[in-house]
Amino acid sequence: MTRRNGGFIGTDGLDAPDPPTGVTVSGGTDGVASISFTAPTDTGTSAITGFIATSSTSVGATGTSSPISVSSLTLGTEVTFRAYAVNAYGTSAASDVTSAITPAAGLGLFAGGYAPSATNEISQITISTTGNTTDWGDLTTTTTALLGGCASTTRGVFGPGNGNKIYVYDYITFATAGNAVDFGDPTLKAGLAFLSNSTRGVGGGKSDSTNRIEYVTIASVGNATDFGDLSVVRLSISAASSTTRGIFFGGRDGGTEGPIDYVTIASTGNATDFGDPINVKAYAGGASSNTRMVSGGGHSGGTTEDSSKSDSIEYITIASTGNATDFGDLTVGRNSVAAESNSTRAVFQGGGGWGNGTTARTTLDYVTIASTGNATDFGDQASEMYGSGSVGNAHGGL
Repeated sequence: MTRRNGGFIGTDGLDAPDPPTGVTVSGGTDGVASISFTAPTDTGTSAITGFIATSSTSVGATGTSSPISVSSLTLGTEVTFRAYAVNAYGTSAASDVTSAITPAAGLGLFAGGYAPSATNEISQITISTTGNTTDWGDLTTTTTALLGGCASTTRGVFGPGNGNKIYVYDYITFATAGNAVDFGDPTLKAGLAFLSNSTRGVGGGKSDSTNRIEYVTIASVGNATDFGDLSVVRLSISAASSTTRGIFFGGRDGGTEGPIDYVTIASTGNATDFGDPINVKAYAGGASSNTRMVSGGGHSGGTTEDSSKSDSIEYITIASTGNATDFGDLTVGRNSVAAESNSTRAVFQGGGGWGNGTTARTTLDYVTIASTGNATDFGDQASEMYGSGSVGNAHGGL
């Protein structure tokens, strides 16, 4: 067998394709990398039937198109990748090698909120493990409760909070712990629920009840831009996303409870009705894998602190539409919950009771997103907290 333009020619004259071109790697969080490439124009004697991506550490995966996800990479070990094309007669030569990445654990950061007084503290967890939070740094200002958060694999952006009438976006870089840096200004004033893909963060609603949606480009700094409108005016929404679709879950306007809406993240325009929550879902925490969103806790509609704290968790399948389904219960009922996730696990942080100045909690608990069932203890927040914002570098939109 001899080589032809990088492919192979059999003794019968039938040959394999050329190798893929333009091969790049992204991600690496929680040991999962995405390998993108362009299929070769010379497919050999027959059509291409698949592609292979392999790492310099001998971990690989197959797929029928770009990108290919390679998992089980060793955290902390630098790795590069090559891609191959396959047809019925063989496998191409290797593509050019990608740049190197060093896989790292998925982080979740929680910022601001009441503890029980206003704080600018940022704390961190490693989502795939369990344990207590550790200090990361501080926000640029004490913006208190109802912060939003969106993130790529490299940068997290905290949206404007509802407090002290100081409305700003801050950002952090996941590779380096430390204080946040000013990002820009919102078009809306406080209390946005945020979701994101790898490039864009989208936030909707606010504390004084509006149906506005705005967005930021995560990799650059600057002010937010108008996106469109929610289907119904409301505040205190939970939000999460897949790589293409964003979900705004519940919320309320006075005594009126909100539905579930969705948007296409890469475009702009008004949200579309998705379905309805099972329960009252204001002040809940939302998180997702790339297929399913979970929304946990929230204000149950009661008029006292004890009667208002929900422990319910609901879920939806992001790519479809329809009403939410019961998932299970948090370890303890609370509202004003923050949540963050990697591709398999959602962690719910803190929360409190009904109204300002009520009991805040140090609670951290988690669920496995692909299953259903009650939450499990994760650890503790360093201080009591409710109304925090959250960002993570491994959520379902990446």
